[in-house]
Amino acid sequence: MMPKVAHSTSITMASNSASALYFLLCLSPITLLLSAFRAQAQSHAPAPTFKYCEKNADYAVKVSGVEILPDPVERGVPFTFKIPAYTPEPIQSGDLLYEISYAGIEAQPATFLHDLCEEAPCPVPAGNFVLVHTELLPPVTPPGTYNVKLNFKDHNDKLLTCIIFPFKIGSKSSVSAI
Repeated sequence: MMPKVAHSTSITMASNSASALYFLLCLSPITLLLSAFRAQAQSHAPAPTFKYCEKNADYAVKVSGVEILPDPVERGVPFTFKIPAYTPEPIQSGDLLYEISYAGIEAQPATFLHDLCEEAPCPVPAGNFVLVHTELLPPVTPPGTYNVKLNFKDHNDKLLTCIIFPFKIGSKSSVSAI
């Protein structure tokens, strides 16, 4: 009788092993599919969050997001801020003042003044438009998180919008050490 029990146990173990193998084979494609969806979701991750400078201000220009390419920014490589927005009225011209500061450090921010017509086709018609700003960081720029404060004024110096958003500069540099 013992051999039958041992034989029965080995059949049960073999059957359990086959079931486990079958389960793993069925689960593998599902896991790969979920991993692919997760990777795709991460590659299309939401743009960095932004906030308006004044919480209750009624800015004429409404910003809908901020996209930074590449993200994180690499030292010595051009990067781009794309800022989709909406204006209820055409904008003939204006200025964009970028104030960039190292997050968590109290210091005078670096300021960069740009003409609106450098970053969007002028005049900007009423409706949706995109501000596109491209910069090149020096290879010696310290890595870390920075904050950008963007003041957007029209040709009459009227503030149209003001937003703050973070961006990261990675530790990788395109310039190799010699």
